[in-house]
Parts: sequence; structure tokens; C-alpha cells
Amino acid sequence: MRFTVWMNRDALLAFSKDDLIALILAQQAQIEALGARIAELEARLNAPPKTPDNSSMPPSAGQKPNRPDRPRKPRCGRLGITRALAEHPDCVIDATLAACPHCAHGLGPADQPDLHAYDHVDLPPIRPVVTRVNRHHGTCPRCRKRVVAPVPEGFEPGSPFGPGLCALILHLHVTQAIGFERLTRLLAEVFGLTISEGAIANILARAQAPLLAAAAPIADAVRASPVIGSDQTSARVGGKTWWQWALLSSTAVCHLIVPRRAASVVTNFLAGARPEIWVADRYGGQIGHGEARQLCLAHLLRDAQYAIDGGDTVFALGFKLLLLRAMSIGRRRPRLKDSTLRQYHGDLERRLDRLLSRSPDTPAARRLFNAMRRDRDDLFRFVTRRDVPYTNNASERALRPSVIFRKVTGCFRSHWGAKVYAAAASVIATGRLHGLTALQALSNALAGRPVMRTA
Repeated sequence: MRFTVWMNRDALLAFSKDDLIALILAQQAQIEALGARIAELEARLNAPPKTPDNSSMPPSAGQKPNRPDRPRKPRCGRLGITRALAEHPDCVIDATLAACPHCAHGLGPADQPDLHAYDHVDLPPIRPVVTRVNRHHGTCPRCRKRVVAPVPEGFEPGSPFGPGLCALILHLHVTQAIGFERLTRLLAEVFGLTISEGAIANILARAQAPLLAAAAPIADAVRASPVIGSDQTSARVGGKTWWQWALLSSTAVCHLIVPRRAASVVTNFLAGARPEIWVADRYGGQIGHGEARQLCLAHLLRDAQYAIDGGDTVFALGFKLLLLRAMSIGRRRPRLKDSTLRQYHGDLERRLDRLLSRSPDTPAARRLFNAMRRDRDDLFRFVTRRDVPYTNNASERALRPSVIFRKVTGCFRSHWGAKVYAAAASVIATGRLHGLTALQALSNALAGRPVMRTA
């Protein structure tokens, strides 16, 4: 029985004894439920605020205090640095004197032995190169059959825009996050090219097939890698929230934009492959994809800071210092011997044993403590395995341009647009790993040339 209306004395006197007992029991249950809810809300109010330093909140969402005005220290004097002269200038101008400006005496080259050289750098007027193709056709006077001149190689009919211009438009749109409207203005004002937004959309649509073909071997290279890192961020496609995944190895970076954030996305991508080490954060969708896992220590460092902000003095501070020590070993790993790394690994494990011997009291620290007891084997695999990083910052850096693109352009209006962007991002990121610029990687992909160097 639950009474939700206020009753006066006369109404209560009209109740029987059993009704009054039922009323009191119902009120007692309601009071207990409300008391538990109040305790939960008070605990939430007392929890430390989430900041970029103690959570995965991006730095742009944190509050930045004003920097106090401080007197500037005088700079120490040093030699100036000038731009180096070009090794192969396109044009050389020798400025000489024919006569002395003071007495009008004639001067020759032998009278001017000293030289002051400097470069003048400028851009020539930029304009598109338009090639008119006239295909002649007619009738053979002997057999009376119709004849047509062959299409010149590289000048096939169809779209009037060549591969160089298509690669540039892709580069400006994907890497510089320039939307269609601003891109049409930029091409007109800088390059003298008049093009519509619909023509740009058609260029991107035609680029889908060669970009997907270039992205396929990149995905295969990631699947074949013994160590794979992964991270994900949100994306807006057609007014709905999708997810962009970055899966990478030391030689390739593959981007996926899909409607789900579940572990099935990775399972479908791997297609039966199983790497030796999976490098990721503690998100549930990242679990179980490799033979072993290396947790991102940077994420754990922020979790430890959150537990410290929550008032823990038993576990979190020592765990944070242990993580900092492990990350320092990871930075010095290329200069250390294998035997030294094994000693460091044993020392880290012993220190972790001591930390896990005492259970903390605060909720945040207790959650972190229990998670580390469960996942302790995934903390220090990188120490003795040199090809494993101690963070998944590489995956986060791979996603950073996409986050900027999302904030500038808003969203993808179509599914195929998201697919083209993911393939282009894979080509560009992988090309940079192999020494190619973004424009070179896109040009290779559109022309059917490989983006990755073969071993």
C-alpha cells in the first residue's frame, strides 16, 4: 500500500488498525528508498569534478584559468638565424655596377670581387592548365568505314577535372577540413578555377573506388601485425551518432566509420586474425581481441589522479608513482639491455604486489584497485617487449585530425561520404608512415599506385 496524499487527523482516525500498520510500513519503505537516493546524490556531489587531468575529458572541455601577469625576463643575446639559401635556385640575377656612383669611373668584374647573396621567394600566378582535346573522325576513302582517332592517354573523356586537381581537392577537404562552400571560393580566388559544390561532391564520389582499393592492403597490413593499437571517437553521419575507429600497426593505419561502438566492429575487421598484443584503454569493446593486452598507462594515470582527487591516501598516489616509473623505463627502453629490462620488470611487479596488499576506502580508488587486481598482467608487458608501446597515444593522434574535421565541418551528410573520408584518412596516415606527403599519398591512391613501401 502506498499513500501519496496528505491526510489529516480525522482521516487517520477513520482507518482501522490494519490500515494504519500498512500505512506506516509503506511510509517506512518509502523513507528508506528516499534515504538511499539522498545518500547516492550526496556521494555524487562529494565526488571530485572530472577534468582533463583526471579523466578522458578532452583539454578543450576543461576550464583554463587566466595566466597571471609576470614581468618578462630579459632575453640572453644570441646569434641570429637566417633562412638558408636554396641549393638550386630557378633564376639567378647578377647585380653589378657599370660605373662608380660617386665619381662615374667605369667598373669591371675584377673591381667588384665581394658578393652579398640572398634569395627572393615568391609564387607565380596560379592558374589551371586547360587542355582541349580534338578527336578527329571521318570515313575511310577505301573501305568507306567510319574511323575515330584514339583517346590520348591520360585525357579520357568524362569529367573535365584531372587527377592532380582531384587529389588537391581531396587533400584540402580531408586534411585541412575545408567544407564545400569555402572550397569553391578558395579554388576560385587562389587557383582561378570555377567549380561548383556539386562538381566537388562528384569528384569525391568518383574517388571512392580507388581509395577503397588503396585502403584494402592497408587493412590487411594491420591485421597481419603482431601488435595492434586501437581507439575510437564519435562521428556524425546523416544526423546520427556513429563511431570512427583507428586501428594501427607500426607500418599502417586503418580508419573505420561505423554505426556501432561494440566489440563486434573489431571482430569483423580482424576477420579471424588474432594479434599477439592488443594496445588499448580499458573500454569493454577493446577486450579480448589479442592473445594478450597492454593497457594504456596514460589513461590509468588519469584514473589514479581522479582517485587522488577523491581523497584516497592508501593506493592511488603510490600507483601513480609506479606508473610514472614504468613510463620512464619505457622512454629509456631503446638504450637499455634486455637483462636490465627483465630486472626492471621484476621490480615493477614487486612494487605492485606491495600496493595491492592494502585495500583503499574511497569509491574511486576501490574501483581502480579492483580493476588492477584483475588486470595486473596487462600493465607492464611493454617492458620486456620492445615493439609494444606503453600508451595508445598513437591511436589517439591518428584520430585527432578527424576530431578537428568533425568540429569544423559538423557531420557527414551521406554514408558514402563517411566511407570516402575513412579511406582517405587511412591512405594519408599510412603514406606519412612511409615518407609520403598527404598529396603524394592521395595521388598514388587515385592513380592505382601503392601507398606502402614493400619490404
